[in-house]
Amino acid sequence: MNKILIFTILTAYVCLAGEKKSCCGPTATEEFAAFGKEMAFVSLHEAPEPFVFKSVGGESKTLKTADGLETVVYQVMAGKPTNNYLLVFHEWWGLNDYIKQEAENWQHEIGNVNVIALDLYDGKVAMVPDSAKKYVGEVNEVRARAIIQSVIDYAGAKAKISTLGWCFGGGWSMQTALMAGKQAAGCVIYYGMPEKSVEKLKLLTCDVLGIFATQDAYINGEVVGQFEKDMKAAKKKLTVKNFDAVHAFANPSNPKHDKEKTAEANAAALAFLKTKMK
Repeated sequence: MNKILIFTILTAYVCLAGEKKSCCGPTATEEFAAFGKEMAFVSLHEAPEPFVFKSVGGESKTLKTADGLETVVYQVMAGKPTNNYLLVFHEWWGLNDYIKQEAENWQHEIGNVNVIALDLYDGKVAMVPDSAKKYVGEVNEVRARAIIQSVIDYAGAKAKISTLGWCFGGGWSMQTALMAGKQAAGCVIYYGMPEKSVEKLKLLTCDVLGIFATQDAYINGEVVGQFEKDMKAAKKKLTVKNFDAVHAFANPSNPKHDKEKTAEANAAALAFLKTKMK
């Protein structure tokens, strides 16, 4: 091994070590997952109410992931070929029947779009809070990104990709918009943890709609206010809609689901997404 090669390896090692030290804090998605350790946060999520799902046009599909594994998504394809895609991200319960129904609802409302609901829990679905906090804590960021990338690749290089997610999935909606690069068309976050790095936000190529709850003690006014400042610093467009409601108010599985405020929030999201899919 020559001296130049040794120097190159040592330099890379020092740089990586310094980088690890400077950015050793949790990512936005890891910070949200840490909430699962707090009983006050867990108590905000009551077990999903019983629900019988009757599919209308959706189907499960298995995709290969870059890490040599597979992922199963739930897709609802448009009646005619389109390059518009909406990637939907589940809340902390997992890809349950409620989310599959939401995927179908969004496709029917928008029309000219292929909707794909991703599963970042690899098939696990929580029925009680204890299971949900376990699953959200087990999400591996590398694996999650491999799943997301497989769906971006499946959509294809010509796809215009919009994202939408609730709670846990709201944060991943934001991260996926960043991953999609120039293909990103729009991003909707329902009370999820936003990206906190201005440098990363500068890489966004789409507008963001943030839907938040003023009674949310975790994704609270301070978090939302900082997000607004960060997006302004990054020179990116953010529209914030605040609702006088509790965390997870728009989740239909939530016994505290607020139908009136959900309808208003969804109308805003629908109008936003439709402008991005013309």
